[in-house]
Amino acid sequence: MFVPQRFNPTQKSLCQFYVGKTIYNVPKPCLVLDRAKMRRHCQSLSAAADALGVDFRAHTVQGTRLQVDKAQNVKLVASTIAEIEHLLPLLAEYQDQGRCVNVLYGIPLPQSQVSRLATLGRKLGKSLSVLVDHADQLTHLTRFHDEAGFPAGVYVKVDTGYHRAGLPPWGMNKDSLLSKLIALDQQGTVDFVGLYSHSSLSYNDSTPAQAMANLEDEITGCIEALARNAEIFPRSKTLTISVGASPQVSSIENLVTESGKLSPAAQSLHAAMQAVSDSRPYGVQTSLELHAGVYSILDVQQLATNSRAKLGGCEDEIAISVVSEVCSVYNDGEREQSEALISAGVLALGREPCAAYRGWGVVDCSTFASEVVAGRQIIVSRVSQEHSILEWDSHTDGYEIDPLPLTVGQSIRIYPNHACITGALYGWYLVVDSDLSGRETQIVDVWCRASGW
Repeated sequence: MFVPQRFNPTQKSLCQFYVGKTIYNVPKPCLVLDRAKMRRHCQSLSAAADALGVDFRAHTVQGTRLQVDKAQNVKLVASTIAEIEHLLPLLAEYQDQGRCVNVLYGIPLPQSQVSRLATLGRKLGKSLSVLVDHADQLTHLTRFHDEAGFPAGVYVKVDTGYHRAGLPPWGMNKDSLLSKLIALDQQGTVDFVGLYSHSSLSYNDSTPAQAMANLEDEITGCIEALARNAEIFPRSKTLTISVGASPQVSSIENLVTESGKLSPAAQSLHAAMQAVSDSRPYGVQTSLELHAGVYSILDVQQLATNSRAKLGGCEDEIAISVVSEVCSVYNDGEREQSEALISAGVLALGREPCAAYRGWGVVDCSTFASEVVAGRQIIVSRVSQEHSILEWDSHTDGYEIDPLPLTVGQSIRIYPNHACITGALYGWYLVVDSDLSGRETQIVDVWCRASGW
């Protein structure tokens, strides 16, 4: 099914233009990904999930190959149909390798997208799943079955407190949703997979214990949904409990320690996870699946949650940055505080707040002169459509002007607050690899991303 989309230059032409240059010698603003940092984050979470014996589902926009790596079961979640269409050649490649592929379309299935998703289904086979949280959506599932020729996998969305989508545990069978869904499952019209929660409450956290508690609350909410509807759920199949968002899912790394000693919060989370995987809560056989996406590249919001005990600063951990240029500097009393103007605004950075500080992005500290006091940072303090203002995050006491160590024409790297929003503003990403000694800022590849919906 053809749907008009925005079109990028070919990857070949992009590589011919960019590869071999440094990130500072290309048109700006541009978006840069450090695959070395991404690889490290992916390996770290994958190792923790393997050690704990839980399944993992990755978000498609965050470096799919690195997240999937050599996993036999390729489980993904996509925010848009365009993402799945963009990944179609890669998904077919995985299937040709004998790997089991399943892609979840991550919002309750809209009527307008049924035929488009069914077209993908006819190409990929029985490898697509969807969400529902309203009985009126069941007709969409029947239509998908008729057009695709197979039943979609179906998760029922549980609202465990974030209130973005889903039904509360006590209201899961609203308008007989569960009863009707299970009847369709028994007819072969759908394949009822399980329950799905996505809670971003952990974005307000600031400690590992808080992140672990939020993940535990999601699990508990799904178990409550089982308890309140135990007589409806089938006993003949294993139901998947899928929970997560990057901060709380990343917090499982706190459960894997060299000493084996766990904090009280870690012990409590571990017990909740085991209750899903190792028992039959309320007579229903269950398995646990975690899902996350931006964990692989991180951003200022993610670091501010401190969900993992052993993380460094922005320069050490965040794999995404926007390269911009200093257009003007105001260090000589023109303004109350020293400021600089850069050529990247809302349409290059996004405008997502972070609870930990007042800015819209953090400037890489390698920008600063060596004599600058350690611990200080330059932030994006104000944003307009195509430009922004930089200033110190904190100022010195007194009335003396505190100059910014920046010059007109200088290139800088900015770490965004929310990588998903920033990344969506670009058609392609310039890839560097900080493990390449002496070539840390050299572009080694270009990754094209899906655009639109």
